[in-house]
Amino acid sequence: MPGSLAGKTAVVTGASSGVGLEATKLLLDSGARVHAVARRRDAMLGGVGEERASSGDFTAHAMDVSDQGAVEKLVNGIGESDGIDALVLAAGMNVPDRKLDRLTPETWDRMLSVNLSGAFYFVHAALPFLKESRGDAIFIASVSGTWPDVSGAAYQASKLGMIGLARAAGFEEHENGVRFSTILPGIIDTPILDNRPEPPPKAVRDAALKPEDVAAACQFLLTLPPHVHVPELTMVPTRLQALGKTGVATPKIGDA
Repeated sequence: MPGSLAGKTAVVTGASSGVGLEATKLLLDSGARVHAVARRRDAMLGGVGEERASSGDFTAHAMDVSDQGAVEKLVNGIGESDGIDALVLAAGMNVPDRKLDRLTPETWDRMLSVNLSGAFYFVHAALPFLKESRGDAIFIASVSGTWPDVSGAAYQASKLGMIGLARAAGFEEHENGVRFSTILPGIIDTPILDNRPEPPPKAVRDAALKPEDVAAACQFLLTLPPHVHVPELTMVPTRLQALGKTGVATPKIGDA
């Protein structure tokens, strides 16, 4: 069927909420076997629902993506038992005190370790299996990695780092048939918005991208013919942002 991922094995990080959770659900519904990774196992199980959780195609792994040893052990175990056809790297964090004059070295290190190093650990461990399957790795980055905005220096640096990592990996591995793609969304209505110094109002959240939109982009990339590669895909909410314009405007009354 169109969009089918039957017989494929995917590993999805950040799978307890937001884009990671919606990607997990959509890939399961598309026929894939999904290994979901996040710190909160109960949130993953509750998020996918009882039917998907009991389907035999879903496994929840509770771990911190910044733990390099745990990532390597997990990925090697999955690869040796099921193979790995796809990575969806959606784990990410931000904090309220994100302005440069309030950002601490400890927060900087933590954000880079989760948002960027965690993605590298999964790619590094999964690369032999991706080469074998001629598979895909999808990085969930952000338009803030290329356009300055108010998401903070550490977050923006981590997302720009993801873009650079994906570009370099694709340059090195494309002849092996491995596709590295980066999705650069604008504002998405996910729980991470609650960590803004001033969470956006309902009108903005209503007009923002939804996690399901980005999950659908993941499915699109994973189901392209093997000879087709989309290295980067930018997507923004129509009434809030435009290319090069990251300031989020409040929709006019009656528009939302």
